[in-house]
Amino acid sequence: MSTHASDPLAALGSLPGVADSVDSVRKAVDRVYGHRVMRRRSNEITSEAALRGARASAALSGADWALEEVRRRTDFSADAEARTVGGALRLTAECGQLLSIWRQSPLRVLARLHLVAEGEPRDATGRPRQAGEAVDEPLIEAPLPDPAEVSGRLDGLADLIIAGGNAPALVTAAVVHGELLALRPFTSRNGLVARAAERIVLIGSGLDPKAICPAEVGHAELGRAAYLAAFEGYLSGTPEGMAAWIAHCGRAVELGVRESTAVCEALQRGAA
Repeated sequence: MSTHASDPLAALGSLPGVADSVDSVRKAVDRVYGHRVMRRRSNEITSEAALRGARASAALSGADWALEEVRRRTDFSADAEARTVGGALRLTAECGQLLSIWRQSPLRVLARLHLVAEGEPRDATGRPRQAGEAVDEPLIEAPLPDPAEVSGRLDGLADLIIAGGNAPALVTAAVVHGELLALRPFTSRNGLVARAAERIVLIGSGLDPKAICPAEVGHAELGRAAYLAAFEGYLSGTPEGMAAWIAHCGRAVELGVRESTAVCEALQRGAA
């Protein structure tokens, strides 16, 4: 992040085009929450959104399985792709349990997310990587910050979250997501963790309290190339680049809304 305002997240909300993205997302979320199916069957929509979000996040991390395969499968230990899908599923299930901790101890939550994503403890599980440790992250090829920079920037991110502020939920979620991708603080599963943290912010902020707007679905639908291009904007630290990344994250949420709206309509028709 390259902003030095007293409330840097709120300052990002004033970048050109960001307010429009925030407003568009808010309206889209309000529409799906107002769907008549949500009044009776919101738990089903939440469960389906979690499944589809996990499938999409795994796809961005190289395990692009069909939704029905994810739904059918019970063993997620057979190979690397299965472990990635399993990690994504565990993360979406865990996010709701961590909301109350996030605002007080975000670094503790990130450590827990990495442990959940890995599924079993290893030497490097749940702690920031150390000097000389390699990072297994198939999608992101940007230069790796050294561990000292990672530690400092994680502390800074945590301070911003704990301080709160007036930034829109979309802006905070996009920055958390982008910063974790940029830092890749763990030796593995950083993409899964970054998208889970984005999910936690969107839910915990009150924008999507029932977790029915899976941004991961939108990120996957927009495609890896667009995801990486927008992320390059975040890495640039320029106002234009940051605004483009936030807008990209906003489009992802709106596509998640569209996905859950389709589920609502299918349930209404009795087709799902």
